[in-house]
Amino acid sequence: MASIRRAALDGAAMVEVDVKLTAEGRPVLFHDDRLERTTDGHGPVASATLDMLGALDAGAWFGPEFAGETIPTLEEAVETILGLDLGVNLEIKPCRGREAETARVVAQVVNAMWPDDRPPPLLSSFSRESLAVARDTAPDVPRALIADDLPGDWREAALILGLKAVHLGPAVTGADIATVRSGGHSIAVWTVNDPARAAAVLAQGAQAVFSDDPRVVIRGLNDR
Repeated sequence: MASIRRAALDGAAMVEVDVKLTAEGRPVLFHDDRLERTTDGHGPVASATLDMLGALDAGAWFGPEFAGETIPTLEEAVETILGLDLGVNLEIKPCRGREAETARVVAQVVNAMWPDDRPPPLLSSFSRESLAVARDTAPDVPRALIADDLPGDWREAALILGLKAVHLGPAVTGADIATVRSGGHSIAVWTVNDPARAAAVLAQGAQAVFSDDPRVVIRGLNDR
């Protein structure tokens, strides 16, 4: 949660978080399939219960000042994000075999918690199965397909999945951006930590960039 609060302090208008399910099907914010890299735990996230995850230190790996940070539930994160008046991109990042289940749970939380008077969150995923379930569970919540490179069948996918946006990796070209925009869709680029690169893709027509260091990128863009 410290990163969400820091992003707000740094001037970000929107944050992106990854959502997986615990062993009993509770949605939590976590990126990796396994616990070792970013916590003092071991094993797959999908095999850990919420109580087990809640006992782990998820901050010390990043710096001593973050020691004691815990793994938040999606519900806790949504409350914090709403309280900070931030927009949010919820990436449905399922462990293998839980594509449909993860999407359904995330969409149900959004349906239950997100106020009608706030701009809706964006649901994104690399998994087309997840996006299809999100479409069926929360049809009014916008969706985005994530890909390293622009898929050859992206237009068909956009039609079938009812996509609002496409999110592409750092090798995106100006031609890719123009192609997506010409189809009437939004495009964002990940992960951009260099202000000059951020300025370049925004000038080419991207509407947003994802960054690990929004303070540096925002400051660099404002100084141009």
